Amino acid sequence: MYQNRQALAVGSLIMLLLISVAVVVMSFWAWPKYNLYRMEMQGRAALKEAEWSKQILIEEARARETAALMQANARVTLAEAEGKAAVVRAKAEGLADIERAKAAAESNRIIGESLKGNTEYLRYIWIKGLQDGKGERIYIPTEAGLPILEAGNLAK
Repeated sequence: MYQNRQALAVGSLIMLLLISVAVVVMSFWAWPKYNLYRMEMQGRAALKEAEWSKQILIEEARARETAALMQANARVTLAEAEGKAAVVRAKAEGLADIERAKAAAESNRIIGESLKGNTEYLRYIWIKGLQDGKGERIYIPTEAGLPILEAGNLAK
C-alpha cells in the first residue's frame, strides 16, 4: 500500500508537473493572441472615438452654417424693413411738403385778394418803408429798364 501511495504521489506529482508545463506552454501560445486581441479592441475603440469626433465636428459645422444663414436672413430682413421705413418716411415728408405748399399758396391767395384794389394802402406801405430805411440805396428802374444810380448824392 505504501508503494501504491508512492506511485500515486509520484503520478500526482508528474501530473501536476505536466499540467504546469501545459499551462506555461498555453501561456506562451495565448499571450501573443491576447495582445493581438487587446490591440485590435483598442484600435476599434480609437476608430469609434475618431468617428464620433468626426461626427461631432460635422454637426458643429452644420450648426455654424445654419446660424450663419439665419444671421444673413435676419440682416436681409432688417435691411428690407429699414428700406420700407425709409420709403414710408419719405412719403410722409413729401405729403407734409405738399401740405405746407398748399398752405403757403392759400396764404398768398388770401393776401393777394386782400391787396387787390388797395393801391393807396400799398403806396402807404412803400412810403413807410422808405422812411424807415437807414440810408440804404434804392434803385428805381426807369423807362429803359436802367436804374438811376446814386440819385441821393446830388442832394449832398
